[in-house]
Amino acid sequence: MAASTETQLQSASRESLADAVRRLDAVVDSSAGADLAILGDDLFAVERLLESEPALRRHLADPAVAPEARTELARRLLEGKIGAAALDLVSTLVSARWSRSIDLLDALEALARRAVLGVAEKDGSLDEVEDQLFRFGRILDREPQLARLLADRSTPADKRVGLLSELLRGKASTVTTTLLEQAVRSPRGLALDIVAGQLAELAAARRDRYVAHVRSAVALTDQQEQRLTESLGRLYGRPISLQVEHDPEILGGLVVQVDGELIDGSVAGRLAAARRGLPT
Repeated sequence: MAASTETQLQSASRESLADAVRRLDAVVDSSAGADLAILGDDLFAVERLLESEPALRRHLADPAVAPEARTELARRLLEGKIGAAALDLVSTLVSARWSRSIDLLDALEALARRAVLGVAEKDGSLDEVEDQLFRFGRILDREPQLARLLADRSTPADKRVGLLSELLRGKASTVTTTLLEQAVRSPRGLALDIVAGQLAELAAARRDRYVAHVRSAVALTDQQEQRLTESLGRLYGRPISLQVEHDPEILGGLVVQVDGELIDGSVAGRLAAARRGLPT
């Protein structure tokens, strides 16, 4: 599997993308699915624009140009052509620091994909999308001629997208189709089976944002699980599903992990913290 966008980026670009992803996640959590579909389309459109206009992309990512000037230019070019949510995110991106101008393009693609997957987050179909993307990647791996047809840049993009649409009709969700169509339209130098695998991994990661991995010293009752679900949902501002594991070694309390964040409320955790505070 090829490296993800985040692991390929240098330090400055990685930090800028991480900040933009946090902003995107806040938008996803507070938006309806239909709005996220529009947001994803808008961000993909800006990506295609900057891919076709390298001089503009270099100017918008040039650290020698003041961030305010880059933001003003982006707003002047895009206002009225994309939605307000997309314009705010693009403004955030162009005002940030990028190690290379191509990293700005990668960041737009990464945010657009997350926005589109946000539609599946809202309707509960991320599992289905992940499976469809994975299976399509395996089909391309077994059918190299099909993969070549979809990647042939000498064929107009609309024809390649049309072929893909015929293949997916009735077999894939709108979210899956949108993500793969964009990958065919703008392959960015990666084989489509690799991109499909990366998208499947991203769908799995996005699904994990909505899962709380809970370790408990004792079995929780249905009522306790319900209260914990509601509390975590309020804390994180999004619906939460629980995966509960009985772990007597934590002695008492709970250990909860959501989206990479650990909340250790166990007795074992408190004892370990107390031991660390004792003089040696």
